[in-house]
Amino acid sequence: MLHSVAVIVLPGVAPFELGVACEVFGIDRSDTGGPRFDFTVCTPEPGVVASKTGFALVIDRGLEATREADLVVVPAYGELPGPVPEPVLEALRDAHARGAWVMSICSGAFALGEAGLLDGRRCTTHWMHAANLQLQTPSARVDPDVLFVDEDRVITSAGTAAGIDAALHLVRRELGAATAANIARRMVVPPQRDGGQAQYVDTPLPCDGDTLAPLLTWIVENLDTELTIPDLAGRALMSERTFARRFRAETGTTPAAWIARQRVVRAQELLEQTSIGIDEIARLVGFGTAAVLRHHFARTLSTSPQAYRRTFSCEPANA
Repeated sequence: MLHSVAVIVLPGVAPFELGVACEVFGIDRSDTGGPRFDFTVCTPEPGVVASKTGFALVIDRGLEATREADLVVVPAYGELPGPVPEPVLEALRDAHARGAWVMSICSGAFALGEAGLLDGRRCTTHWMHAANLQLQTPSARVDPDVLFVDEDRVITSAGTAAGIDAALHLVRRELGAATAANIARRMVVPPQRDGGQAQYVDTPLPCDGDTLAPLLTWIVENLDTELTIPDLAGRALMSERTFARRFRAETGTTPAAWIARQRVVRAQELLEQTSIGIDEIARLVGFGTAAVLRHHFARTLSTSPQAYRRTFSCEPANA
């Protein structure tokens, strides 16, 4: 379970990426039913640490803060990340070896790579740094086209806002969908962007004021209905081809993948908050049968609906 978080600040730290970790894990949200983490910011040599944007931070905790943390985070640092102090590499290796989560945001992935934690693993970073990360970590499988990668308790994310997605993904995985939604609601950000979504699109959206946001809201409110591409395209007043292209441009994924993920998220909420049977949940979220629901849970969450309910439910099981 995720209780304690340590963030390692390196010289040239990017304030936004550091702020992501502080915002998601460093705020006590117990007053609104959210979590409170034991949160620490640390650095190899406590004292004044220069940031990427010209101001300095005073960090008074050393790397001992990582020794019992459930999660160790490395935010982006430096324009072209250079060698990382060996004590930091040892702290990252030790954390992963004892079963803690290790997460990087943007170019923080270079520290994980230098520590050997990306060897043989799929990972990502900001698309501008991906080629360099692959050069420096040749045995890693760097994917420059996704928001984040979760593999073997190592989470790597792309730049800026993708760090929020990765952090909320981890909260959802460890503490459940309701807790992640609570944090997202307080941050006023979308509660779920799937890691496989594209980091960016080459063609900007038309500046005509039209977006698919109202349709996406309608879909989430009608997950129990049959949602076909022809029907959705018609509702958006577009041809199917234009709709598919526009959908990917706005969401970074396909309609089918996006809808399936929203159905899984809704199923997570029902499993946590109600005692409704698995068959009925499958119907309510639009998967139709329990078998289809189980398939999507196994593929997306690497677990079963029953196991998820046993872990996160606040209600007695009825399935």
